[in-house]
Amino acid sequence: MRIHSSPLFLAAIAAAWAFPAPAADKSDEQLIENAITAAPEAVGKNAAVVNWEMKTLRKGTNGFTCIPDDPGTPADDPMCTDENGMAWMHAIMSKSEPPKGKVAFANMLKGGDAASNTDPFATKPAEGAEWLHDGPHVMVMNAPDIMALYPHEPDQTQPYVMFPDTPYAHLMIPVK
Repeated sequence: MRIHSSPLFLAAIAAAWAFPAPAADKSDEQLIENAITAAPEAVGKNAAVVNWEMKTLRKGTNGFTCIPDDPGTPADDPMCTDENGMAWMHAIMSKSEPPKGKVAFANMLKGGDAASNTDPFATKPAEGAEWLHDGPHVMVMNAPDIMALYPHEPDQTQPYVMFPDTPYAHLMIPVK
């Protein structure tokens, strides 16, 4: 069964947060165009955009921030998240606890790749394993009380928990 990272997602997204890869071959405009495809048009058109070094490429007006494709993963996997999601991302990037009581929401409408469903800091799949792929999805992060209600095994047909039993556990909800 295939699974996702990012997200941030995304184990690949976690890896990207921890070890961002530069996108030197892309212009800021190309990065912006890619980043906003992570969300519905109404969200993306007014969202801020940052690169993987967290440099602001465009200011936003709606409280969402989009991040372009992570060049460290095989898929085109941009992400767009709300303000609490950015705080969650900064926590995973710094390997610190996510802020308490700040439930977050994120879009990954192009899907994403993951090195692991259980290790938020995996930078590549385990020996003999392949990158795992999730299709389009949204995520609910930093809501630990609901994680016990959902399966911890990846399933592209229903919600499941990525990075279970870690402070970075988040609900993956497939969308089509």
